[in-house]
Amino acid sequence: MKVDSSYHIREYRPEDENGWLRCRVLAFLDTSYYDDVYPKKERYDSPAIELVAESDGVIVGLIDIECEKKSGSICSPTDELDEHLAGMIWHLAVHPDYRRIGIAKALLYEAIRRAREMAVERFEAWTRDDINTRKWYTSQGFDLIQSYYHVYLEPSDMKGAGIQCSIEKLKPYKIFAHYLGKDTEFLKQFSRFHECARFDLILENY
Repeated sequence: MKVDSSYHIREYRPEDENGWLRCRVLAFLDTSYYDDVYPKKERYDSPAIELVAESDGVIVGLIDIECEKKSGSICSPTDELDEHLAGMIWHLAVHPDYRRIGIAKALLYEAIRRAREMAVERFEAWTRDDINTRKWYTSQGFDLIQSYYHVYLEPSDMKGAGIQCSIEKLKPYKIFAHYLGKDTEFLKQFSRFHECARFDLILENY
């Protein structure tokens, strides 16, 4: 599909919500987050940078970053930047028909500009094991910091895992769990699992 490659970056507005939700769903369909669907957009307690990319009236990209007012209140601690403020990238997505024309980079660049005005020194992002997504983060200067695993247990998986519920007449059917160990062979018994990795960007290096 040939699309108009022109777009502009602007602040998110409440009337963008449906377009924001559609863009996010379509962006994730061919990723390991394909079933991570939101029926409405999040609202944030802390100051947030909420930007969209718009092309001919259509939301084709988005980024949401919640920024700390106190160090460690939202993002993971780090030894490198003591008592610094950081911002968590909760959402970053580009409509599949508008990929590879620089939208994600433009959203990130504008977010960095605004974050610096808020004294934010670091961005933190978490993503799964999609190769292209990880390559993009590293190409933008993010460093891989740590990881753990998201594990989805189907009914057949739970039998082998010996999972039981102590609540009478309540039977777990499917379970989502975090695995913090390093034994990846152990994970192969389950139908679906993903490595979830943390990437950090030090803004002064960008």
